[in-house]
Amino acid sequence: MLTSPDRCLEVTYVPSVGMVACSMRHHGEELLGQRGGLEAYAKTGSTFGIPFLHPWANRLDGMRYSIAGREVLLDPAISPLHLDANGLAMHGLLGASPYWEVVGTTETTEAAVLTARLDFGAHAELLAAFPFPHVVVIEATVADAMLTVVTTVEATGDVPVPISFGYHPYLALPDVPRQEIQIGLAVLREDLLDDRGIPTKESRPVEPSRAPLASRSFDDLYGELSSPTTFTLEGAGRLIAVNFADGFHVAQVYAPPGEPFICFEPMTAVTNALVTDEGVTMALPGESFKASFSVTVS
Repeated sequence: MLTSPDRCLEVTYVPSVGMVACSMRHHGEELLGQRGGLEAYAKTGSTFGIPFLHPWANRLDGMRYSIAGREVLLDPAISPLHLDANGLAMHGLLGASPYWEVVGTTETTEAAVLTARLDFGAHAELLAAFPFPHVVVIEATVADAMLTVVTTVEATGDVPVPISFGYHPYLALPDVPRQEIQIGLAVLREDLLDDRGIPTKESRPVEPSRAPLASRSFDDLYGELSSPTTFTLEGAGRLIAVNFADGFHVAQVYAPPGEPFICFEPMTAVTNALVTDEGVTMALPGESFKASFSVTVS
C-alpha cells in the first residue's frame, strides 16, 4: 500500500496480478470501481481498479496485424488473449500477468513510491503475439492527494517497439447519484466507432465540456484532446481529476448506463493502431518511451 505523507490518500497495488491498482481510498472512502474485483480480474480478465493495458489498449480488428516489418497472427491457444463479445482481442496481453517483479519501494516524508518491472521479451507466449522484445517499468508515486503513474518501455531487441498501451481507471464517487455528478471532458475531436468499437476513419469536432453525468452513457474515442488535458469527476464536495501528461494524447471515455463509475482512459495511440499503423510511436532499439498520468483528489 502506498500512503501519502498526510495519510489522506492510500493506493494499493498488486504486482503479482498485472500490477493493477486495486484500491484508492481518500480519507477511507473507496474511489475505484470494483466490479468483479481482484478475483474476477485474475480468473477472467474482467477489468477493475486501474489496470494496465499493454501492448495495445482497447480492441484490435481481427486476429492479424502488420507493423514495423512484422506480420503477426494472434493465436489464443498460444498467447494470453482476452476476447470481447465479438471475438476481438482486447486490452493486450498483460491482464493479471504474474510476471511483474518489484524492483523498488521507498517511503519518505514527501512521497511513497513503488517500482515494478516486467521483461516482456523473456516470455515466448507474449512474443508470439507481439514480437518486439522490450522491458516495461511502472513507477507509481503517491504524494499529498495525488497518484502519479510513469510508464517506461525500453526496446531491448534489434527491432523498434510499437507503442500502443494505455490504462483503464474506473473512477467512482461513493454514494453520489449520477444526477449529482459533474464530469469535465478535455476533448476536441471524437473518432467515430462502428458497432464493435473499431474506428470508422470518420470523426467530428467536439468541445471541452462540463455537464452532469446523469443518464448519459459513453463508450467513445477521442483522438484529439485539449490542453491542459484534465478530465474531472465532481460531486458531494469531492473532485477527482485525471491529468494526461507526456505520451498520452488519446482518450477513451467509458460510462455504461446505470453504472456507478466512469473511466477516463489515457492511451498512447488510437484504438486498433497496430492494425492501421495510425500515429504509432516507435521506441527504437536501445531507446525508451515514457508516458505519465496522474489522479488527484480534492
